[in-house]
Amino acid sequence: MHDSHDLELVLKSHIPIVVIETREEQRAVNMIKSLQFRLALPIYQWTVTEGLQRIDLDYEPQRHNAKPTEVLGNIKAGTNHGIYILLDFHPYLNDPMHVRLLKDIAISYELTHQTIVLISHDIDIPPELKNFSAMVELDLPTDQVLREIVNDVAEKWARQNRKKVKANPASFDALVKNLSGLTHSEALRVARTAIYDDGAITPDDIPTVMKAKYALLSKDGMLHFELGTEQFSSVGGFSRLKTWLRQRQPVFEGKLAGLDMPKGILLLGVQGCGKSLAAKAVAGVLGIPLLRLDLAGIFNKYHGETERNLRESLKAAESMAPCVLWIDELEKGISTGENDGGTSKRVLGSLLTWMAEKKSAVFIVATANEIEALPPELVRKGRFDEIFFVDLPDLKTRALIYEIHLQKRGYASPQFDVQRLAEWSEGFSGAEVEQSVVAAIYSAYAQDVALNTNHIMQEIKQTKPLSIVMAERIEGLRQWALDRTVPVD
Repeated sequence: MHDSHDLELVLKSHIPIVVIETREEQRAVNMIKSLQFRLALPIYQWTVTEGLQRIDLDYEPQRHNAKPTEVLGNIKAGTNHGIYILLDFHPYLNDPMHVRLLKDIAISYELTHQTIVLISHDIDIPPELKNFSAMVELDLPTDQVLREIVNDVAEKWARQNRKKVKANPASFDALVKNLSGLTHSEALRVARTAIYDDGAITPDDIPTVMKAKYALLSKDGMLHFELGTEQFSSVGGFSRLKTWLRQRQPVFEGKLAGLDMPKGILLLGVQGCGKSLAAKAVAGVLGIPLLRLDLAGIFNKYHGETERNLRESLKAAESMAPCVLWIDELEKGISTGENDGGTSKRVLGSLLTWMAEKKSAVFIVATANEIEALPPELVRKGRFDEIFFVDLPDLKTRALIYEIHLQKRGYASPQFDVQRLAEWSEGFSGAEVEQSVVAAIYSAYAQDVALNTNHIMQEIKQTKPLSIVMAERIEGLRQWALDRTVPVD
């Protein structure tokens, strides 16, 4: 295999410390063991629970070498050539004594030929050891390997239950496609979840598979899997955006080969006018999962951790592809401040680089309220496929929004004068229209009477919309967007 070949080259390259960051510990260990005859070196394995053990000859573990300082001290003092696999050693790399011992072993490599292999799910190599280290990445399973995994699971289920797994080619292909980005063992577990539930592979399995996949790939709550996507039937207006998306939908369905994959869109506009709802509807229209990146939540007080959080979140999103990556209130995460040690600028740089170089089918939907807080290099032509401006809803759209929210709450819209409500709510955002309905329902309930048009009218009269409270800012936003953006309607 390709990754086995790479590992062999590194182990033969006289590099003292080899780092394998993986969620498949046993697979990494087995790969090293499979190279024992070509390497012609003894192979040792250490864990804090079992101590040091020679595993190429299956010796008993040396439990007196369980403590990190003891095992490193013994390796340093010894003269035996060998490969020493340290499992989950990453918590002990914060100890200066351990770092110094590892450095001593690395410096003495030409005399001892002792290679340290660090295997863990997450390894941060101290600066003192980086010049002595090399990183090896294990390949994720290819499409063909994933097909073999699904076939193996299906055959095993069939032998146990004495009947074949029900599946059609389209459902089988969809399952394989949605396993991409997972390791061998993770793909095996998720495939079992899909097949062993009912002995069938159906379209209904895909949401469950995606949720399980996200649970394996998510990092520290910064990337959220949004279960509830929307359809544009529940979003008033946005006619131009709907048309734009429908024209590109066949690319995500695999019906238009050879065309560039759409990058994404920026939804800029007035607060409360449906940008977040539209972001959810984009995923619903395209029929792909929706991930929400909490860009403000990636910031960490420790140097370098913020950028690392961003890289891991974007990597997880790529593993979930095809998907929609929703970055809400973009300006709050990348507005370049002067008092953060340059972190915001580095985050912006990392995000721009990823946007320019990404090859995966991750469609970005970014939303923003304040254009003055967005750096020019982000909104220049080419960063996004299109920048849409979401203005306050017009008369026709307000009437539609009233119909949507009344029907959503179980009220027949023909019983209400939605045209009159739309006329009286001029300058209202979509959120303010919704709130007038919600408040009117509470008012009618308190009076123990049926909801009617007058209840909503009363709430409209008592509301000071954002278009009045922040008139100057909204007008400034409109002027900026006039020749730079495309209206959603």
